[in-house]
Amino acid sequence: MTLKVSEIFYSLQGEGRFMGTPSIFLRTFGCNFKCQGFGMPKGELSVQAETIANNGIKYHTYDELPLVTTGCDSYASWHPKFRHLSPTLSIDEIVDKMINLLPNKRWGNVHLVITGGEPLLLGWQKIYPELLAHPKLEDLKHITFETNGTQVISEELEDYIFGKRRYQVTFSISPKLSASGESKDRAICPEIVSEYQLSSYGSYLKFVVATKDDVVEALEALEWYRSAGFKGDVYLMPVGGVEDVYHLNNKAVAELALKYGLKYSDRMHLPLFGNNWGT
Repeated sequence: MTLKVSEIFYSLQGEGRFMGTPSIFLRTFGCNFKCQGFGMPKGELSVQAETIANNGIKYHTYDELPLVTTGCDSYASWHPKFRHLSPTLSIDEIVDKMINLLPNKRWGNVHLVITGGEPLLLGWQKIYPELLAHPKLEDLKHITFETNGTQVISEELEDYIFGKRRYQVTFSISPKLSASGESKDRAICPEIVSEYQLSSYGSYLKFVVATKDDVVEALEALEWYRSAGFKGDVYLMPVGGVEDVYHLNNKAVAELALKYGLKYSDRMHLPLFGNNWGT
């Protein structure tokens, strides 16, 4: 089996419950959303990714790509014009690349974060049981899937991660609010997300917000998730694919989290690394 991989890198987890944890990031290619609304006035969509894609420059590596201040900050992991930057790798190739990035070539306390794009696209789910059964992952203890919460978990993946191999599995679920530019009927899927709680280590929601209106919308969505049976923690995280944008609203979002009794998630990698590719 093979997987189309955008990036494999070693860094600190910058968001959510395990912020600060050393982690291997496996970023898959492909997503069911574009999230062109982030950082834009209400009702408008960013064209930054399209402008980069259409400017006639042939990019050869992720490091050559510019960062964007609006829209999806990981645009190259789904935009078709950057497919050539994401190689199709065998399971052995993926595992060897991960192992070579580990301190002392052992997992120890290092987490595996499978992200995207959208890592739970059905085509990719079929590959994970073989990947996670690889003998070089035998001492891996914890996996986080970073997902938008719209993809049903296949029986094969459910059986493997919750049955045969009993990793500690966390779903970091980032539902897309209207500020993302995605429609509510496609982005908010409470019944699907409630099924992610099969994980023994728990799952949590992480809403990306900038304003009080965004938080009000998040609270409305949260009622739907709770009604569907979701019991996990809830985080608010500031919009900001680059540091300047992040610093415009991180304090305000932290104060809103305090006001509504929700947890706050920083974006630690921004001040540390500038959200560059491979960080």
